[in-house]
Amino acid sequence: MELVQISQRPLPRLPEWLRRSETHFEAVTNLKRGLRNLNLHTVCESARCPNIHDCFSRGAATFMILGNLCTRGCGFCSVPKGSASKREFTLDAEEPANVARMATTMKLSYVVITSVNRDDLADGGSFHWAETVRQVRRSLPQARVEVLTPDFCGDMAAVARVLAAGPHVFNHNMETVPRLYSRVRPQANYRQSLEVLAFAKRCRPDVLTKSGVMVGLGETTVEIQDVLEDLVANNVDVATVGQYLQPTRRNLSVAEYVTPAQFEEYRDFGLRAGLKMVFSGPYVRSSYMADLVSERASANACS
Repeated sequence: MELVQISQRPLPRLPEWLRRSETHFEAVTNLKRGLRNLNLHTVCESARCPNIHDCFSRGAATFMILGNLCTRGCGFCSVPKGSASKREFTLDAEEPANVARMATTMKLSYVVITSVNRDDLADGGSFHWAETVRQVRRSLPQARVEVLTPDFCGDMAAVARVLAAGPHVFNHNMETVPRLYSRVRPQANYRQSLEVLAFAKRCRPDVLTKSGVMVGLGETTVEIQDVLEDLVANNVDVATVGQYLQPTRRNLSVAEYVTPAQFEEYRDFGLRAGLKMVFSGPYVRSSYMADLVSERASANACS
């Protein structure tokens, strides 16, 4: 697998608006213990999300299925990479039931599920995806379920399979602007990701569609605005815009720290363009506060 060339220059100093001191070590430790007991992973841990203390202390987490090894080498992501020959790539048949069990133990009213890319599997892992959603919905019939899926290499049958399982929100991230795909997301295709989102809305018009983009990777303001307009053109309901933060020295360096004022401008632009909800801010991530984002988007759609 070919990985992107990554700069090793030191991180610039964090600006004041990105400094956080609040920690909740006991909550994080306790939740991690429960996850490990069921052999479960979260993107919060594997992707080194800066919001982990906040989310875990509130009893929120984003489950990451299909294992903890990804077949792609995106420059921004710290999820472990591997080849399909590794033993760890074997699917855990108990994972769907264990996700449902953990979500029930956590008494979640809103369940967010994502996954690594599994390009080694003929179905991209979509049958496993669908079974996980079904198990969660069976165990927590009153809960809302949000899925943050890979592109399944453009296999719309795989996308339809996940949607048929009954998620309430379908999320697939664009991640960055087209010009930067070769560095940031080299094994993906910008147009293909838009097609996945458009297909999801055609397949299930009742499902809220959502996508996220990172800033601070060297993009321009106009390029982000173009992405937001592309989302509107493909009937996406919700966009998230957050600051890229380098998770490890092996990942792409931060090119710029975007100001809070600029995040407000992105929010206002997206709403004017026709999005139902734009969650934009330095610490925004695609699954962060997902329950509140979904609730507000649904309210805006009805107003």
